Amino acid sequence: MTLILFNKPFGVMCQFSPHPSRATLSEFIRTPGVYPAGRLDADSEGLLLLTDDGALQKRISHPDSKKRKTYIAQVDGRPAPDALARLRGPLDLGDFITRPCEASEIEAPEWLWPRDPPIRHRASIPVTWLALTLSEGKNRQVRRMTAAVGLPTLRLVRIAIGGFSLASHPLLPGEWRYVDAADFDAEESARS
Repeated sequence: MTLILFNKPFGVMCQFSPHPSRATLSEFIRTPGVYPAGRLDADSEGLLLLTDDGALQKRISHPDSKKRKTYIAQVDGRPAPDALARLRGPLDLGDFITRPCEASEIEAPEWLWPRDPPIRHRASIPVTWLALTLSEGKNRQVRRMTAAVGLPTLRLVRIAIGGFSLASHPLLPGEWRYVDAADFDAEESARS
């Protein structure tokens, strides 16, 4: 059983098949038979797990498994007093209501690599960094959540899935490494 940790760069599609205008996983990972366990949209960066085991892929990515995923988001503006409480939810996004999650304001991460292309800088509008840990992961969910509380996301980086994190397994954008699949549940249990 193969399990790969990959730091997906900004702009890369979470697919191996060719894309007409964007880079895909095939430009970084040459291991045959692996597939992403979950996705990150092209405008998001960070940790992606890939495996050749269908049962493990489902355990990692299926919403019923409630695997914790942690993101850091650079947002436009400062949170209103109730914004973090609203993010912690449940939050009605129209087509679904989010599960409760963890949300907090954090300092700008010093360890975070610069994004290419860089985020626009507007001196008149402050930016804030948030950390969010979800037990679900619907399409563009974090971006929709921050927008719903008046804080549009400028940059989104997934930093952890289950017990695996970019803190314990440092990878620069485009880098990947094999890990022991048995460690997936063990690392998450150790974090709990």
